[in-house]
Amino acid sequence: MEHTERPVRAEGVRGFAGSLPEPRTGVAAAAFGAMALLGYAVFSGHGVRQGVLYLIGVLLGVALYHARFGFTSAFRQLVAVGQGAGLRAHMLMLAVASAIFAPILAAGSGLFGAQVEGSVAPLGLSVVVGAFIFGVGMQLGGACASGSLYSVGGGQTSILFTLAGFIFGSVLGAWHWGFWTQEALNLAPVSLAELFGGYAGALAVQLAAIGLVASATVAVARRRRPPELAPRPSARGLARAVRGTWPLWAGAVALAVLNGATLLVSGQPWGITSAFALWGSKIAAALGVDVGSWTYWSGERAASLQAPVLADVTSVMDFGIVLGAMAAAALGGTFVVHRRIPAKTIAAALVGGVLMGYGARIAYGCNIGAYFSGVASFSLHGWLWAAMALLGTYLGIRLRPLFGLSVPRPGDSSC
Repeated sequence: MEHTERPVRAEGVRGFAGSLPEPRTGVAAAAFGAMALLGYAVFSGHGVRQGVLYLIGVLLGVALYHARFGFTSAFRQLVAVGQGAGLRAHMLMLAVASAIFAPILAAGSGLFGAQVEGSVAPLGLSVVVGAFIFGVGMQLGGACASGSLYSVGGGQTSILFTLAGFIFGSVLGAWHWGFWTQEALNLAPVSLAELFGGYAGALAVQLAAIGLVASATVAVARRRRPPELAPRPSARGLARAVRGTWPLWAGAVALAVLNGATLLVSGQPWGITSAFALWGSKIAAALGVDVGSWTYWSGERAASLQAPVLADVTSVMDFGIVLGAMAAAALGGTFVVHRRIPAKTIAAALVGGVLMGYGARIAYGCNIGAYFSGVASFSLHGWLWAAMALLGTYLGIRLRPLFGLSVPRPGDSSC
């Protein structure tokens, strides 16, 4: 039976005259049911700490979906037409997260006895190459790491192909990990806290750098005169929390606070793609591949291959993101399963996913683990990752038309 939506009037978005569909109550019930069952399994089987991280993942999914918080689109809009609103939202997110991270990292301890450690990784060829091909891949795949999860939760079935490619590419990256970390040219990790005498000095320098980047996007916009961002339907007042689109600034602050909560509870910042490598490697091991002999799965990571998936912090948070986004999409009436996907779109999704998976693994993370959490941890590799991913975006948007994908243009009325 075909679902019939009764639209309600949408208000609260400047320049938008339209309607919001009714909540998808059946999908919402399924989302909350799955959320409760998985939550019970995590809390009962793996403890309160793991359960809290699962709930943080759910909240991340809600925030990502309602804010439509994009990394792929923000980079594409800046490169294609000079629209920097998305990147300025990134800078707000990074500024708030840095201010939250600084005292936590300085203290060195969090909740549940967690020993806190930031996402600080080496500078070198692995980050340069990995972030660049990630930038290419996210323009083809249609979503980044966080975007893949919340888009799948929202019913975008084409992103399932991106996610499949992501997992496969992550396994390839884990297989080649030894080369990129031991044989390729790499320098030692560089922390701003070490360079500037502690986290207070690092925070001051970082906020100045963030301000410069934000100012640069304004200067670019004045010169290129980009189209405005397309308005999205939204309810008014408190109803906006569950019906419609949040302002970008609200999404930025929410993600920063939740990343800080992740650091406090788990002892490490938010990440996404290490779980993809774990899932894919477990599948490969089940098929007879000796993944345990790979350099990537030696040392501390070896135990993860033998442990249940729900014992993995990143995995339970990823599951929470998908279910949180699914619930948000259902309550907002925007959950729609796309049944017809063009072959070119599937090809782009698979290729983009593989590039992102491989790139994220060798670059010490994705747009979340390396860029967001890396910069918030005052690691220079996070800034290097962002620069190289932006360069990769230049190539990626030029490849999009080959797969029938659109690119924003200066003459567009909105983007």
